[in-house]
Amino acid sequence: MHNVAITGTGVFTPSEIITNDELVTAFNAYADLWNAENAQAIASGQAEAKEHSSSDFIVAASGIEQRYVLDKDGVLDPSRMFPHLAARPDDEPGHMAEIGVDAAQKALAMAGIAASDVDLVICAASNMERAYPAIGVEIQQLLGAGGFAFDMNVACSSATFGIQTAADMIRSSSIRRALVINPEICSAHLEWRDRDCHFIFGDVATATLLERDEGLTAPHFKILGTRCATQFSNNIRNNNGYLRRTQDRMEDRRDMQFMQNGRKVFKEVLPLVSKHIAGHMADTGIAPADLRRLWLHQANKTMNDYIGKKVLGRMPEPGEQPNILQDYANTSSAGSIIAFSKYSDDLAKGDKGLICSFGAGYSVGSVIVERG
Repeated sequence: MHNVAITGTGVFTPSEIITNDELVTAFNAYADLWNAENAQAIASGQAEAKEHSSSDFIVAASGIEQRYVLDKDGVLDPSRMFPHLAARPDDEPGHMAEIGVDAAQKALAMAGIAASDVDLVICAASNMERAYPAIGVEIQQLLGAGGFAFDMNVACSSATFGIQTAADMIRSSSIRRALVINPEICSAHLEWRDRDCHFIFGDVATATLLERDEGLTAPHFKILGTRCATQFSNNIRNNNGYLRRTQDRMEDRRDMQFMQNGRKVFKEVLPLVSKHIAGHMADTGIAPADLRRLWLHQANKTMNDYIGKKVLGRMPEPGEQPNILQDYANTSSAGSIIAFSKYSDDLAKGDKGLICSFGAGYSVGSVIVERG
C-alpha cells in the first residue's frame, strides 16, 4: 500500500471576462426584446413579463462579480445569449481537450514531471463535449501520456471524486502517477436567459497531478484521506447531458440546460456537506483546530461561510477559507481546485487543509491534505 501526494496543479483561465454590469446590460436588453415580442400575451395574462436583473442582485445572491468565458460576444448578444462554440472537425482537438491540456501542462511543469511518465489521465467534468471517444483519451494523446485514460462525471464533485479514484489506484500499486483534469465549459450548458441563474457560471480548466509519496523532495501535499458520498436529488439537473452546440437552441426545452431549485439546494446540501466533512475529519483524526485552510466548492459565498463556520466551530478568519468565485464565478468541479492552486503556497510543512466539492447528485467529495 503506497501513500499518495499532490505534486502539481494547473489552471487555464480564458482571456475574456464578462463583468456583472456587462451581463446585466445584455440580459436586460434581451428581457426588453422578449417583453416587446410577447406584449399581447403579457397583457392578456397568458405570459409573465421578464424582470430586469441588476449587479446588486447578483452580488447579493452569490458573491459573484465577474466570470471568465471562452466566447464573450455570443453570451452578450441579446438576440442570442449563448456562446459561439462550433463543432470542430474530427481531426482537430476538441474545446475541452484543448483547455485541459493547457492546465495539465502547467501541473506537470510545477512538479517537474514529463507527460510520458503519467500512467492515468482522468477527465472529470460536469458536462462532456461528446459521448465518445473519451475526452480523457484525447487529452492523453495530445499530452503524450502513457497508460490509460477515461472520463467521469459527478457534476460539481467531479474533481474530488477523480482525486479519490486516482489516489486509490496509486495506493493499490496499479499506477504511479495520475492527472485529474477538469475542463469546465459551463457557459455552454447555462441558460443565460434565465434571471434566476444567468450569472452563475464561468469557464476554466484545472489539473491536479498525483504521485506515490516516495522520496519526494520538492514541496507537495500528502493526501491523508479521501471520502465521497452521493444522494439522489432532482434539485440540480441538466437533461441535455453534453455541451450545447450552436444549432441546438431548443427554445421549448428549458430543462435541457442547467436547472436548479436554489432554495431546496441551500436547505438540503448544507447539512449534508457539513456532516460529511465532520465525519471525514473525525475518522482521520483531524480536529477543527488542526485545519489551516479550507478550499471549498465555489458556488455561493453564503454557503461557504455557513460550511466554514460549521466545520471550524467559528467564523473563518481571513485567509482560512479563500473564495475565488467573485472573480471566476461558479466553475463547477474546478472551483475548489482553483482555490487550492492559488492559495496553498504559503502553508508550512505539517500544515493541514481540506479540499471539498459538492453539488448535483447530490454529491460531496473531500480530500484532507498535509503540506510535505
